[in-house]
Amino acid sequence: MLEWVGPLLNPTVVASLVAAAVAVLAWPVNDLLNRRRARGLRIERVNDVQRALLAEIRAHVVSLEMQRVDAAEAQALIQKLREGGYIHPAAAEANDRIYSAILEEVHVLPHWVIDPVVTYYRQIAVMAAMARDVQRQIEINPSRAADMFADYLEMTEAARDTGQEAMRLLIASIFGGEAAVMELLEREEEAARDRVRVTLPDELAGLRERLNRRS
Repeated sequence: MLEWVGPLLNPTVVASLVAAAVAVLAWPVNDLLNRRRARGLRIERVNDVQRALLAEIRAHVVSLEMQRVDAAEAQALIQKLREGGYIHPAAAEANDRIYSAILEEVHVLPHWVIDPVVTYYRQIAVMAAMARDVQRQIEINPSRAADMFADYLEMTEAARDTGQEAMRLLIASIFGGEAAVMELLEREEEAARDRVRVTLPDELAGLRERLNRRS
């Protein structure tokens, strides 16, 4: 009855059985370790991309802030163009080298930063195209160049706002993850609601006044 036990107790057979058991048990452990290692590398890559984009956006937003002009200066520049003068919209040289380099990987970013980052870079691309158009129109049609430059100045304001939003979300994402981003968005939404509550009565009063004048 126990005749089959003898061959199984052979050291060679026992060693083979142990090796097979270890291999079977080791496979899921190795798979888990490999997936954990890959996940760690992916998280590290995402953070590296976010930090690089944050640095590039911050540099350009600072540049836009330095180029900011008040209403009087803006009108003077527009009038200068209208009279045939020349200006050089410096923001035409917007730096998007990092974004261009990682464009194929933008999908690896957390979903909460993709939209503001893509929107920001799309805006500065349109700004650069607008600046080139202004320069071309200066000699051809100064009046047209002046009108386009007025639009360009409005676009720089929008780009600054979008860049600052992208920076806030990137900073929250890098240092606090999704929880920090959700908290930031909730605070900003509440602040927006507060602004509406404060400004809405005056806006409605102004609208009623304009309607009364028309009637």
